[in-house]
Amino acid sequence: MAIKTEPFILNMGPQHPSTHGVFRMRVTLDGEVIVGLEPVIGYLHRGIEKLAEGRTYIQNMPFTDRLDYVTSMTNNLAYAMAVEKLAGIKVPERAEYFRVVIAEMMRISSHLMGVGFFLNDLGAMMTPVLYMWREREKIVDLFEMLCGQRLTYNYMRFGGVSQDVPEEFWPALKRFVAEMPKFIDEYEQLLSLNEILLARTKGVGILPSDMAVNIGASGPVLRASGVKWDLRRADPYSIYDRFDFDVPVGSVGDCYDRYMVKIEEMRQSVRILKQAIAQFPAKGELCADVPLLLRPPVGEVYGRIEAPKGELGFYLVSDNSIAPYRFHVRTPELINLTALREMTIGWKVADLIIIFGSIDICMGEIDR
Repeated sequence: MAIKTEPFILNMGPQHPSTHGVFRMRVTLDGEVIVGLEPVIGYLHRGIEKLAEGRTYIQNMPFTDRLDYVTSMTNNLAYAMAVEKLAGIKVPERAEYFRVVIAEMMRISSHLMGVGFFLNDLGAMMTPVLYMWREREKIVDLFEMLCGQRLTYNYMRFGGVSQDVPEEFWPALKRFVAEMPKFIDEYEQLLSLNEILLARTKGVGILPSDMAVNIGASGPVLRASGVKWDLRRADPYSIYDRFDFDVPVGSVGDCYDRYMVKIEEMRQSVRILKQAIAQFPAKGELCADVPLLLRPPVGEVYGRIEAPKGELGFYLVSDNSIAPYRFHVRTPELINLTALREMTIGWKVADLIIIFGSIDICMGEIDR
């Protein structure tokens, strides 16, 4: 005999170990079954976009580090490319190679944390995330060689990068690239056929391809739903058209596919890094000659890249002054989060944590 129960509302967050930041989920439950969900943001809002309109273009570069601080280097890159498009700045070839190397290292670092914390949410307490943290530390060490920082780097400049690398950088990078494939194999041996992971993720939190397209999803969330869309291929920027790599896609759009797409993308990033190292110019300029107080001509641009979590874009409007008249960020994580309700209806509270973790968000970017 069915037991009649009344729906009730459960607040998860804004301070909760599974919300990956100050995020609140207002969940309506019938027993343990989710019948409604309202995401609530705004607890971390810092007003970065408005602050940026009162500072010079180059003074805004450190703001971009503090969006998704797990992907700081690619945030720098997207903003730099938008300003270069607005001001008509040409980037030297050697600097473009630096940017690709840095962006793919950042992609691996981000996916290591995305997969590691997702598995932590699933219940694999600490072991997988510490394995992945081990490799992330090697990338962070390399970034520290570049600019002396380990989280917010401020390394990109309009027209290139801020400085050359020390001698020890290239041997360390080559060693990392040679070792990383076996570590990815190790993750897969430990996890990909684990019966608990399969039971908890296969068929859970499905995002159909048509819904993913309609909400404007991007990155691994979109590709896991079977949509082969990657800006490095679909709208090539920098020098990505020089590299041979595949775009991994899923078939179902469930939590398992989102996990596997990140694993495969790490393999492809290693593949790109090997090619970039082989092609890297021995000599050349690192940065174009750009005035400190840049005054782009009157106009507007939208510059975008394939960041680790999807399409990261900057919309800038110039009135020919030293500060942007308008500064707006199109963040992939906020757009991807809009599907959370549809992905969780009918599942239970324990599944909600896994589905949410599979989206891979950082509240610094969502609540900018």
